[in-house]
Amino acid sequence: MMTQPDRNVTGGVDTHLDDHVAAVVDGIGRILATRSFPATSRGYCSLYRWIGSFGTIDKIGVEGTGSYGAGLTRLLQDCGVEVIEVNRPNRQARRRRGKSDTADAEAAARAALNGEATAVPKAGDGAVESIRMLRLTRRSAVKARSQAGNQIHNLIVNAPHELRSRLQPLELADCVQTCARFRPADVDSIATAAKTALRSLSRRWQALSDEIAELDIQIDELCATTNPALMGTLGVKGEVAASLLVAAGDNPERMHSPAAFAALCGASPVEASSGKIVRHRLNTGGNRQANNALWRIVMVRLSCCSRTQAFAARKRAEGKATKEIIRILKRYVAREIYHLLTNPPQVPSGTDLRDQRNALNLTLANVAHGLNTNTSRISRLEREENRNNQLAATYQHWLDQQTA
Repeated sequence: MMTQPDRNVTGGVDTHLDDHVAAVVDGIGRILATRSFPATSRGYCSLYRWIGSFGTIDKIGVEGTGSYGAGLTRLLQDCGVEVIEVNRPNRQARRRRGKSDTADAEAAARAALNGEATAVPKAGDGAVESIRMLRLTRRSAVKARSQAGNQIHNLIVNAPHELRSRLQPLELADCVQTCARFRPADVDSIATAAKTALRSLSRRWQALSDEIAELDIQIDELCATTNPALMGTLGVKGEVAASLLVAAGDNPERMHSPAAFAALCGASPVEASSGKIVRHRLNTGGNRQANNALWRIVMVRLSCCSRTQAFAARKRAEGKATKEIIRILKRYVAREIYHLLTNPPQVPSGTDLRDQRNALNLTLANVAHGLNTNTSRISRLEREENRNNQLAATYQHWLDQQTA
């Protein structure tokens, strides 16, 4: 087929494990052609050339850019094509029109053409993708450890009386340590079988705990390297920072405003007005892990931040319920996190602060006295065991004054 450069076309792709189904529409939404391609590198190139044979490619809507369509998305972006992330078709429309791969590809093309789908897919080629993989592994390890802990508890409940009376009063960690040291003889009774099973499950629980601790260290290091300003924010640690970074992706600039990030995290109010009633409800959509990360930040600040506590007290005096106050605070925190993700400020590192302090022949006690804090806090900041943007900025300003 001859290429028609004077015509703009839009593509749509319904992705699957083995094959991708593509559709092409013109500028007014008329279907030009549909075709299936293998989900291989050669198939991706053939799909791109086939869509381009109908005219100048305006954009391509791809369903499943984070799963089966990840490889195709990367190739299209490398070729300079604008890729739009398309959600699966509406279920009501599916019930009326039926379900087929060709129909899904056509729906993806029209959604990209008419502006119904506007989301830019995550890049998935940087440090955040590495964090996502480690978090996925950590979640499976936590799930397996919880399952092992539940099985230990159930075995103790059904164990012989002597063994049950010895282990039941113990906390889980103490019980695991005790059971891991069991040296049962041959399995010739219920008691020895129970000890063998408990020892196996306890050692599994300990191995998974070591794995989780190792993954936590790696995730913390990656988050601190990727966005040190985010890690130094009050209420943000490794797991919280990882959830927010993964939600934003390697290309956070795809989020055009703080409101878009709040909607992505499910922290934006949704209008639910009708007639004379004007009200908003909670947003139950979005990335729920990122929403939980915002909730954890709010909980930390409500417990130790005087500004947050004063704000909550003022809203409570206005008649706001606790859940509504938390929703408002989550929206404020989402705005703050958005700026840290898209335009992170420069934060002085603990190593630089320590080197500057040593150059001035100052001790930790001198700095602690000057900043009206304790030496252990300054020491943890310099070793980067406790990241704190506000304290680091104050420390840097104080050192600059000493230098002057």
